[in-house]
Amino acid sequence: MRWRGRRQSRNVEDRRGRPMMRTKRGAGGGAAILLILVGLFFGEDVQKVLSLFVGTQNQHVQQPSANRASTAQNDEAAQFVSTILAETEDTWSAIFAQSGQTYQPPKLVLYEDQVRSACGVNSAASGPFYCPGDYQIYIDLSFLSDLKRMGASGDFAFAYVIAHEVGHHIQNIVGIASDVRQQQARASKAKANALSVNMELQADCFAGIWINHTERRNTILEAGDIEEGIRAAEAVGDDTIMRRAGRAPRRENFTHGSSKERIHWFQQGMKTGSIQACQTFG
Repeated sequence: MRWRGRRQSRNVEDRRGRPMMRTKRGAGGGAAILLILVGLFFGEDVQKVLSLFVGTQNQHVQQPSANRASTAQNDEAAQFVSTILAETEDTWSAIFAQSGQTYQPPKLVLYEDQVRSACGVNSAASGPFYCPGDYQIYIDLSFLSDLKRMGASGDFAFAYVIAHEVGHHIQNIVGIASDVRQQQARASKAKANALSVNMELQADCFAGIWINHTERRNTILEAGDIEEGIRAAEAVGDDTIMRRAGRAPRRENFTHGSSKERIHWFQQGMKTGSIQACQTFG
């Protein structure tokens, strides 16, 4: 990706090397419950990847603390995250403006090992996540190594993950997320899982919309980038994860969708660039 030298977001908070911070408790209990269900279904060993796809004051990226041995790789990764977040801000602001609305971007928190959010305490094993209770995305950069081990290396693979989490933010601020949580509270386990799948696939589609509009506005893709994104979508499909864990895929236990579904909806967003084309709920 052609990302160097571009604007970086002011909505990144760097908590790496700092003690775990307390935050206000909010209405993000649904995400914590979902995390527990995922652990029950699949076990802690794969929780990190299953939770991959499951605050509003602007701040500058803070300098790492002196007692942390920051690597050049992590510093570059932090710059990449900030740049991609800025691209999502520009693109979604333009999309919202087309319908006369103002986009309120999320804050993105970089942390190490463990973090406290409005959704509870999460470890790096949970992977990147969005907390609807505080409108924030949380990423431990060690996830990059996990992504590579899953066969989804490359900068656009990571950009896809960030764009997916921003997709959850879109769902939250327009009311989709709250509607789904209300339905899940009244639904059977199988129906609740199906609704979760619909949410995740729609976030995949929104990630596709982001790159469609971003590429038309500000060319950033290079040869092979789209393939990286598709490999990332495939790597985090529930069926692929279950097989990797030595379990037979069971549709009733899916929470994020199959590899085929994830690829389809990501491509749907990329091809159409239309929110109306992301009707994963039917």
